[in-house]
Amino acid sequence: MALRSGAEEAEVFVRARRSIAVEVKEQSVDSLKTERSLGYSVRVIRNGRLGFSYSTDPSDIGSVVESALGAVKFMDEDVYVGLPEGPQESADIDVFDPEIESLSEDDAIGSVMLLEEGARNQDSRIKRIRKAAGSFAVSEKVVANSKSVFTAYEATSCSAQVMAIAEDNGESQMGWDFCSGRFVRDMAFGEIGRNAAKRAAMLLGARKMDGGKFDVILDSSVTADFLGILAASLSSEAVQKGRSLLADKLGRRVLSENIDLMDSGCLAGRSGSGPVDDEGVTSERTVLVRSGILENYLFNTYSARRAGRVSTGNAVRDRVSSLPSVGIRNFFIEPSSGNEAVSVEEIFGSVDRGLYVIDAMGVHTANPVSGGFSVGVSGLWLENGRVAYPVKEVVISGDILAFFCKIRAIGDDLRFYGGVGGPSLLICDVDVSA
Repeated sequence: MALRSGAEEAEVFVRARRSIAVEVKEQSVDSLKTERSLGYSVRVIRNGRLGFSYSTDPSDIGSVVESALGAVKFMDEDVYVGLPEGPQESADIDVFDPEIESLSEDDAIGSVMLLEEGARNQDSRIKRIRKAAGSFAVSEKVVANSKSVFTAYEATSCSAQVMAIAEDNGESQMGWDFCSGRFVRDMAFGEIGRNAAKRAAMLLGARKMDGGKFDVILDSSVTADFLGILAASLSSEAVQKGRSLLADKLGRRVLSENIDLMDSGCLAGRSGSGPVDDEGVTSERTVLVRSGILENYLFNTYSARRAGRVSTGNAVRDRVSSLPSVGIRNFFIEPSSGNEAVSVEEIFGSVDRGLYVIDAMGVHTANPVSGGFSVGVSGLWLENGRVAYPVKEVVISGDILAFFCKIRAIGDDLRFYGGVGGPSLLICDVDVSA
């Protein structure tokens, strides 16, 4: 219809989804939502200008095409607009769990109750559960364009999170844990609850410490928080808009030579995986930083054309009402060639005096251009490789690139938090104030 109406190129993106979301409080259902949605969008290109429109009503097809073509006349000509060429091969990745497809509301409620049960049974000092929640979804995506791209696939997803509060002698501390993936079998709901409880309980009795420069161990969840800053700077869109601290640094060492940074849409079972991206481009594994040297950025079709490159399969759409932007799929850190991950116990044993950071608040406030950060953290003070006492009112600060240049050891406990995967990290000579 779009082509017949005058578009030179046209694309349709469709997403259907059904989901169950549950929150539990005191082993009773606090909230239960079952939703179904369908949406689609149309992109058209005419005379080097882009038009876009969308709807959630299938009967609106004619007006959506008309609106997309009507929008063209208000857009500036752009030599880089265009759709990916097809046909595209789909990567062979398992992202569909029949168990989620057949999951009942009672099954979903029972799984989320295990979160709360696990937290309460872990430690008698767990007095409250602030949030025990889970979601389960089945989705289908279709991408078709006039340049021979046609892809369609189904995927499932599930997530769980819980926040536990420990109390003792008038003091309270919070602990949190989260897990997500494509398969129910990878979700240990009771263990997630127990982890949250352990985090809360181990912080009881926290006291102030003296500041200085110390070795710091980041918990895997905190590593993931900091990696989020780097992920934003590795977007080619951010680079092209001058909003990246890694602009103009290709081929230069930017991080510790001990690490590689990867992004992959091809990891089985991970939340960001799929056979294609949201433009229908084949998913792939992209090495971004190798042995500390910046080798690549993340691209979608448009940003790749601007840079004279090819898409890395990193087009993402938060919703059908959004144009495809550049985003991570599964972004993670691993040891570089010649280096090995070590056990968390070995990392702890190597620290004479240092800080184990369990939680960091406000990492998202780091300056995305300069990389400067100053964040409040909670954790444990270590002496001679052992926990001495929990600490409070602590701040760590620095520059994100310099921070990641000081990585001395990488844990073997890589864990994904949504689309970002982090292991425990030992970072030396960190500014700690209290």
